[in-house]
Order: sequence, then C-alpha cells, then structure tokens
Amino acid sequence: MSDRPLIEVEGLSHVYSQGSGRFALQGISFTVERGEIFGLLGPNGGGKTTAFQILSTLLLPSRGTARLFGFDVVRDPNEVCRRIGAVFQSQSLDIKLTVRENLLHQGHLYGLRGAELRARIETVLERLGLLGRRNDRIETLSGGLRRRVELAKGLLHRPELLLLDEPTAGLDPGARRDLWQYVDTLRKQEGVTILLTTHLLDEAERCSRVGFLDGGRLVALGSPDALKRKLGGEIIVVETKHPEKLRQQVKQRFQVNGTPLGSTLRIERPRGHEFIAELVDAFGDQVEAVTLARPTLEDVFIRETGHRFWSAEDEREPEPSNRN
Repeated sequence: MSDRPLIEVEGLSHVYSQGSGRFALQGISFTVERGEIFGLLGPNGGGKTTAFQILSTLLLPSRGTARLFGFDVVRDPNEVCRRIGAVFQSQSLDIKLTVRENLLHQGHLYGLRGAELRARIETVLERLGLLGRRNDRIETLSGGLRRRVELAKGLLHRPELLLLDEPTAGLDPGARRDLWQYVDTLRKQEGVTILLTTHLLDEAERCSRVGFLDGGRLVALGSPDALKRKLGGEIIVVETKHPEKLRQQVKQRFQVNGTPLGSTLRIERPRGHEFIAELVDAFGDQVEAVTLARPTLEDVFIRETGHRFWSAEDEREPEPSNRN
C-alpha cells in the first residue's frame, strides 16, 4: 500500500438531490501522492466543498469511488477517519471553553487519555505558537488564533493526511502568511500530506499540484508552473469596443484565435511584444488599450473554461445533505 497514491479518486460524481439532474461533481478523477500539497481550486459553486465532504466521509457520492490510504470512503469510513485530520471552513470550536479544553475533548474522540494526551496537546500548541494561550477562552482569541486552534485539533492524533477546507477564509494577510508557514513546515519536517480547497489563486501557487474545478468538472490538473507553461507564450489583453469582431479579424489576418471576455480580447502569443506592434499596426483604430503579462493560473482557467475565474464568485454551492 505504501507505493500507491495516498488519495485515489475515480469518476466521482454527486447530484444535489435525487431526480434533480443538477450535478455538484461530474466524474472527476485525480490522485494525491504522499508528501504533496494538493489544491482543489475553483470559484464558489465549482464543487470544492462537495469533494471535500466526500473525502472526509461526511457525504456519500452518487457515483464513482474515493479511496484514502487504500480504504474506500463509503465502505470503510471509520478506517479513513482514523488516519486523517480535517479542518472545516466553519468553526468547530466551543468558544466558552479554553484552548486546552477544546483539545482535551478532541483527544477523547480519538481515544487519547492521560499523560499521552497532555503531552500531545503541549506539543501541538508549542508548534503552532499557542502554548501561552492554552488557558484562554476561544471567545477571546482573534480569527487567526482560532484558525490555529482548529489546526491543532486536526493534528492532535498525528494524522498522515490533513484535509483543509478554505483554510484561510476570513483571515487577514498576516494570519494567512503565518498559516501557510505552518502548512509548509508540516509537509517538510513531518511528511504530512495536505489536500486543501481554495478560491484564492495565490494560495494555489503554493501547492505542489492543483486541480481546477468548474461547474463540478475537473478542467485542468498539474503543477502551477506546468499548467502555465502549456499556454505557450505571453498573454495580451486588448481593450476594444467590439471584441468578437476583433477576434474574427485577428484570426483571419494572423491565424491566431483569441478569447473575448467582456470588453477585452485575450490572446496567447510567444514574443507578445512583437505581436502587439503588428496588431496595433493592422487594427489600431479598434485598440483602446493593450497590456502584456506572463501567464497566470487565472489565464489557465480562462483558456479551459472560456470565462473569468471570478465570474461565479457570488454563486454559492447549495448545502448537500449529510451522510445518513
């Protein structure tokens, strides 16, 4: 089993409700190797939370399989839960209890008791910079400190795999930076494998590999650098009143196909600065402004989906039903 991927997802699908025909996930497949930081990236409504809930055994898939450590999440949920740590987007702390008391209750759920549990609490609190706050009530802590306590809960039983759902949601930039430092330390020093969901492109850049989810489909998969290299050049963004008209003219003149988005035309092109000169010379009367940049993960998303990453940001994923 040590040679197989830690996570194996094959043809995973989930329908919002029986007979609705509306898919939260549509046949996604991917693997996660030991020691990776794997990110599921996508706008709200893309299917990230549904995938996370299935992998953490809280939701049954409609079709397909998901195996963690070789155990099927449907047939062997208890074996899966013993081996993973999960930090959900919604807070799971009792705000009237202290940091230490929250961890004591978490340890009891995993069968930890006595000196072993006390030692483990001290270890995780020290690692996460919370040792001096162990007797503080949760309600007195900042959002960043509460997120650290959530991480401490997830790490208390020494899991080999940590699942994080939107781990930096609601955190300020400093707290986000600190949390990512802890994540990097876990992977490098303790060999913890991490799967996280995010809608933040800069967080996806920190991952070993990312999978783009859009409308429940996995539209791209690979390392951030490899995905950007596939674009094969620089990104030219032309502001114009008639992007579709300009797209057709550019295709006819240069045999280059662009992507109209709003009031812009986006073009992938090697040596983009040279092409800009040709473009302006041929169609300068239609070009209001033009910019040139190296490819980003958002450019990858646009190429694979034909729309902007943030276009679905306000469309929240409906809450799927929980495991019966």
